[in-house]
Amino acid sequence: MGEDRTKRAAEADALRAGLDLGMDLIDTAEMYGEGGAEEVVGDAIAGRRDEVFIVSKVYPHNASRRGVVAACERSLKRMRIDTIDVYLLHWRGSVPLAETVAGFEALRAAGKIRRWGVSNLDVDDLEELGAALADCATDQVLFSLEHRGAEFDLLPFCAERAMPVMAYSPVGQGGRMLRNPALAAVAARHGKSPAQIAIAWTLRRPGVVSIPKAAKLAHVQENAAAREITLSPEDIAALDDAFPPPRRKRPLAML
Repeated sequence: MGEDRTKRAAEADALRAGLDLGMDLIDTAEMYGEGGAEEVVGDAIAGRRDEVFIVSKVYPHNASRRGVVAACERSLKRMRIDTIDVYLLHWRGSVPLAETVAGFEALRAAGKIRRWGVSNLDVDDLEELGAALADCATDQVLFSLEHRGAEFDLLPFCAERAMPVMAYSPVGQGGRMLRNPALAAVAARHGKSPAQIAIAWTLRRPGVVSIPKAAKLAHVQENAAAREITLSPEDIAALDDAFPPPRRKRPLAML
């Protein structure tokens, strides 16, 4: 979102439709559209701030002690809000994690953010946070049927600490995953689309938040309906055969 100003009104309408359907978490980042997506969010939530939980992310090169504060201020201005509910480090860069956390804590003390978290960090990175891990609200990672590496140790690690995991790109990229015959067969049994089954697959796990992109009203409505799907053991087994779960540690994938 936010990359084409001619689509801005329609994108904001799509976000508002999501709120109307009870999907009250909006995920964005300063990287998306180089701030344009946050401007769309600002348009969408005007007059509705109390209805929405906002997550945004800071570039790694802006994640120094002072840089993260300045970046957050810019994001707040673009969205025309006073506070971000959860502010994430988008991925790990050259800035030490402890320095980024110090910036996050300064923002929290100032009331600019309510909580902070991370994105695209694996178990060893989270362990490096040390005592600060207790204050980490979430880890947002690539998690879908075709990218299941987080299941091996990251999801159990976070579950043990009651830390929610946010699954981005749950319906994959480019449509290849959605054309899988096994996924299509499960979708047909439920009278749903493959994308809806893919979202339901992520949502079946306690503590996982699924954040599919939806820039069009039809996609928003389709995503919302995925909440109604309960996958059977037969469905899960078929999907496991087509998209095998990890049997060993793999590098955490990211897009």
